[in-house]
Amino acid sequence: MRYLLCLFAAGVAFSGEIGGVTLPDKMTVGDASLVLNGAGLRKKLFIKVYAGGLYLQAKSSDQNKVIKADEPMAVRLHFIYDGVSSEKLTEAWNEGFKNATGGKTAAIQAKIDTFNGMFSQTANKGDVYDVIYEPGKGTSVLVNGVSKGTVEGLEFKQAVFGIWLCDKPADSGLKEGMLHQ
Repeated sequence: MRYLLCLFAAGVAFSGEIGGVTLPDKMTVGDASLVLNGAGLRKKLFIKVYAGGLYLQAKSSDQNKVIKADEPMAVRLHFIYDGVSSEKLTEAWNEGFKNATGGKTAAIQAKIDTFNGMFSQTANKGDVYDVIYEPGKGTSVLVNGVSKGTVEGLEFKQAVFGIWLCDKPADSGLKEGMLHQ
């Protein structure tokens, strides 16, 4: 519940529209104030799936620095497409984890399974998913402001953020937008 309050304590300034949705300029995670580093669209076969924004304490275009950092950060996914099944979401996460770790998921497989279990519902147009990392606490998932759980560990956080930012990201255009390249 604390995350819910922190997320909506952000200012009312907005960065503008992307894919018909507006992502806020700022987000608060714990005691940290985060800024929108960049945003882009996740597309699959020319279909706009979601607008994604990366939130950091200080702007960066260095993917490795962001992935490795043990500092508060978040990714917000605002769904544009209506009806992404939980099976499709977890299939995409699994592919992303494989790409982010170079296929070496065994050490974090139980954590991946826990993370995937947080996506038991269909993502509909207008849904907002927040993936939030807090050092010492872990990576939390909120769906429309409701906490779905937290997975501990920096190694897991690095794999999660690698889904969007690794050398073989879910969507290269989204990665470029998030890193403001």
